[in-house]
Amino acid sequence: MAKTIIISNRLPVQLQISNGDITAVPSVGGLATGMKSVHSGGDSLWIGWSGLTDEEIPEELVSKIDSALAEHGSSKVNLTEKEVDGFYYGFSNRTIWPLFHYFLEYSEFELESWEIYKAVNQKFADAILEKANNDDTIWVHDYQLMLVPQMVRAERPDISIGFFLHIPFPSYEIFRTLPWRKEVLSGLLGSDLIGFHTYDYERHFLSSVRRLLGLEVSFNDIYLDDRIIKVDSFPMGIDYKKFSNAAKEHSQRSEDEKSELQKRLDTHKKSAPDAKFFLSIDRLDYTKGIAKRLKAFEYFLNKYPQYKEKVRLIILAVPSRSNVPQYQLLKREIDELVGRINGELSTVSWTPIWYFYRSMPFDNLIDLYTSSDIAWLTPIRDGMNLVAKEYIATRTDQTGVLILSEMAGSANEMNESLLINPNNFEQIADSLNEALNMPKEEQISRNALLQKRLERYNVEKWANDFMNSLINQKHNNQTYVSSRLSVDVMNVIMKEYKNAKRRLVFLDYDGTLAGFHNDPQKASPDEALYELLDQISSQENTDMYLISGRDKETFTKWFLPKKYNMIVEHGVWISQDGEEFRMLETVKKDWMEKILPVLESFVDRTPGSFIEEKNYSLAWHYRNTDPDFGQKRSVELNTVLTSLIANDDLSVLNGNKVMEIKSSNVNKGRASMRVYTEHEYDFVFAIGDDWTDEFMFQELPDDAVTVKVGRQKTQAKYFVDNTKNVRSILKRFAEKH
Repeated sequence: MAKTIIISNRLPVQLQISNGDITAVPSVGGLATGMKSVHSGGDSLWIGWSGLTDEEIPEELVSKIDSALAEHGSSKVNLTEKEVDGFYYGFSNRTIWPLFHYFLEYSEFELESWEIYKAVNQKFADAILEKANNDDTIWVHDYQLMLVPQMVRAERPDISIGFFLHIPFPSYEIFRTLPWRKEVLSGLLGSDLIGFHTYDYERHFLSSVRRLLGLEVSFNDIYLDDRIIKVDSFPMGIDYKKFSNAAKEHSQRSEDEKSELQKRLDTHKKSAPDAKFFLSIDRLDYTKGIAKRLKAFEYFLNKYPQYKEKVRLIILAVPSRSNVPQYQLLKREIDELVGRINGELSTVSWTPIWYFYRSMPFDNLIDLYTSSDIAWLTPIRDGMNLVAKEYIATRTDQTGVLILSEMAGSANEMNESLLINPNNFEQIADSLNEALNMPKEEQISRNALLQKRLERYNVEKWANDFMNSLINQKHNNQTYVSSRLSVDVMNVIMKEYKNAKRRLVFLDYDGTLAGFHNDPQKASPDEALYELLDQISSQENTDMYLISGRDKETFTKWFLPKKYNMIVEHGVWISQDGEEFRMLETVKKDWMEKILPVLESFVDRTPGSFIEEKNYSLAWHYRNTDPDFGQKRSVELNTVLTSLIANDDLSVLNGNKVMEIKSSNVNKGRASMRVYTEHEYDFVFAIGDDWTDEFMFQELPDDAVTVKVGRQKTQAKYFVDNTKNVRSILKRFAEKH
């Protein structure tokens, strides 16, 4: 039976060793909670590190640990202290974490850490391969395991793999500073579906893929070899009912049932009924902006001194990565800031900041959420920030104000909160003032909308949406518009080819017989190609035509001595049996002098682009430009040209990184049909890679074998992945019959 395999750095259970025995306790946390709907019953397995290094596990407990984890549907990956240090504390948290959160100055680029990161990712991949069958579904989580998808794909090409990144993906300008940027992208592209929290992160990723790997991206689909990889955003939710129900139960507690923390909070509320609590909860991390928040609080109290002794900031900083130097420095800075601000502003009856540096049990979190009038969360950069969602879920009477950094992923879904720039102290101070004075009716109307949305798109829906999208992607890859030219289909085609009395073969050149080159003149044919074309063109009763948008001068130089049949410039010129090129169509060229200055202006404004002047057409090439900029300029040029040529019987062909302007009555479809009608053919074959070849696929008779190179939508019956596959077909045609 097919199963789901979840992979994350840490398992959703905590191991506790006592008196030579081991117990496994389920973790509470966003991911562990969110994956409950996916990781349930006997049809799923969770693979990850147990939290204990090999050195910490006594040999006699190894089998007991495996048994304890198996009871929770989990399986461990063994890691040594050195591996944890290099992989987790090193590359993951001293390179990727700061870089992806835009703290470039904290990023360390150590080759040794990278090598350990690769080796540990391979360990995780091996653990998956050991447990996985081809019909299983793999879901890999987060930045510690970005190489795993491709490592698994290399061994199991047909398995379904999803990846979700729980932190931001940075802009191309930041990401490209990573020395191993291409390896990381290639690792992620082993997936069928790549998920991010927001569209911004998705957009940054697609931009990096285009610019660094040069892959074709169409909307949110990436075309790679024989696969389409889908990239999408899935904003992670929370277990809404858990927080909402806990808050309802909390409100019904008697005095005796209340926690010590709640009693203290109540006492302060009673002593100053008009006083308000600001709540700030974060992991102690430089991305969370805690130090900036403290300084902004001081700025607020100085700008609005009337709130002194009327407000209190409760800061809960949960310890995190305390052995990483930046975190140690950050803790010292926060300790000193809290001490200084409290020392300078405190009165006999009022301390402006309550500071907790510890983890808190769930019940105490609910105490803080339900007692605080304003949640103030201002990360400098945050993948999502679930605390914002948890606070709203606990506001059972729908009062309370959320002040949220626009740099948090959750800000995209929580527009009803007061969104602020965490670097703008003036705006923060004014927003705190606005929150303190917001009428209850407005609080309720804002929170009602937020709660409705959060309840609907909870963490379970997030997980199910991702899984459904991954299943659909697998199905989409299997049922593509045209069929893959499989070995079986090729065998049938070869049988027809051999038995045919007269054959007609059309072969496009660029992107089909030869790969693309930054300089079109350098994409000349190699000896192996000449040999294949010689063998096919010399066969009895076989008419082979090279059909291309190339200019006749280039094809004259490359192929005329070979006496191949050729159609060039999309059907303007034809050469048969080695004769000089003659015009197949009567074409005007007086329009060219009007269009050329327009193209030249685009060349001037688009570095890397150039114009190719053919006899009866003009081509603007932008393969050498920045992919995003080139695409933008091509759309702009298309708009300009469309209005210019409206009355001139001209058309614009959008090819692979090239736009060509030519006469509308000339295309490969017309040219191929002119040739087709010259003789009685009982076998017709045509292959090409871009939109100019679609005319040929459309015009040729229904029984023609038409093949597209690449996976774009096409009128062709079949597709192959690349020029390497095209050569394989030609070798079959070239066989002696």
